[in-house]
Amino acid sequence: MTKITRRQALKLGAGSLLAQQALIGTPASAQLADVDVIVIGAGIAGLAAAKKLVGLGYSVVVLEATDRIGGRIKTNRSLGAAFDLGAGWIHGPKGNPISKLARQAKAKTFVTKDESYRVYSAAGKAVPRTTIGKKFDQLNSLFQRIDQRFDQDQPLDQAIGRVSKKELKDPVLNWMASAYAEFDTGGPLANLSAYYFDEDEVFPGEDRIFPQGFDQILGQLAEGLDIRLNSPALQIEYEEGDGAAVATPQGSYESYFVICTAPLGVLKKQTIAFDPPLPAGHQRAIDQIAMGNVTKLALKFDKPFWPTKTQYFGYMSEPRGRWNYFLNYRTFSSENILVGLSVGAYASVAEAMDDQTMVADCMDALRAMFGSEIPAPTASLATRWSQEPFTLGAYSYTNVGTKPQDFERLAEPVANTILMAGEHVTFDYHGTTHGAYLSGLAAAQLIEDELAD
Repeated sequence: MTKITRRQALKLGAGSLLAQQALIGTPASAQLADVDVIVIGAGIAGLAAAKKLVGLGYSVVVLEATDRIGGRIKTNRSLGAAFDLGAGWIHGPKGNPISKLARQAKAKTFVTKDESYRVYSAAGKAVPRTTIGKKFDQLNSLFQRIDQRFDQDQPLDQAIGRVSKKELKDPVLNWMASAYAEFDTGGPLANLSAYYFDEDEVFPGEDRIFPQGFDQILGQLAEGLDIRLNSPALQIEYEEGDGAAVATPQGSYESYFVICTAPLGVLKKQTIAFDPPLPAGHQRAIDQIAMGNVTKLALKFDKPFWPTKTQYFGYMSEPRGRWNYFLNYRTFSSENILVGLSVGAYASVAEAMDDQTMVADCMDALRAMFGSEIPAPTASLATRWSQEPFTLGAYSYTNVGTKPQDFERLAEPVANTILMAGEHVTFDYHGTTHGAYLSGLAAAQLIEDELAD
């Protein structure tokens, strides 16, 4: 008998061969499909992987837990302008694959100039730009001293205190450490790894946003794909070299490979059961890497009470991370919208508030900056990513004890059958949309180049 290789079987079509091989025990629900590859999650990592595999000739089904595609790319237009609740910027557009997707979608982008800002003290006094510039250099110098001085990992706030006891007592530096480090990473200073929090890679160029919404790039990725919405994966059963079965509330699917793009927060909660359990190294990595959070609150007003040509407003709030950064929509939109950000430990505090309380909390910051007489917003929209059951956080970060190898471990196949993708499987670009996208492509390519042989 001629032996059929795994690659030949894939090219012939999974359905007939799986039926012959009785791949693994089928769950007690109806069997819905046999395919070459099951992709779990229709976020950008899952769409990227599925699109590439279909282009290579594989049969693919994408199982999405929610009623929409995009994952943490989610745009709401109810305020009259596109508000991106999740991914908001192309971070470093030069050479960034998201820039290419934007061009292909003919989506307009807008440079949000970092140098266009005003920063206010807790008392509402404008801080001179010269002071901000000096303190920024001081903060970078501080981080360099931490790198040079310590060989052992520790919390970033502790490392700052050991290098200089007065640094975080400076309100400008305290604000910068939050508005920059906590926002960029998604984690609080008390949890961030002093050793690795800023060791990831970046693309060059000034950050850009999508004035008409980040979700414009999704259509081209989803086109032609078999996407099953409202189909959360409940269990992934697999055997070394023999494929997998994925159970959903509607029934089960069988395949040779599974690419799981469930967010790190979902993996940490073990919402999806793996049978057998994931290898110890993978589980340790999931447990070790932290899932961070950032809260956004869009506030719409009848008229602007702020300088409409200024891109960003900073506020030296207490406690740290409380509505300390605002994005001004009037630089790229006719809508009078400010988007406030809560970061670090305060993001979860904000998300625990009801909408009315959150708006009042944010308005306290704005009134400190622009005066007690400014009007209430006419509409608002808040994010609560840590409370979304199929997300459970915004993006991953390197907390104390996390190493680059933990991210890379998650990119390693399990039993040559299960692969993972998402922003949490790449240290270089973790916490970014382009990191998630690239990880999806990499998982698909790994199947083509190595695992299907």
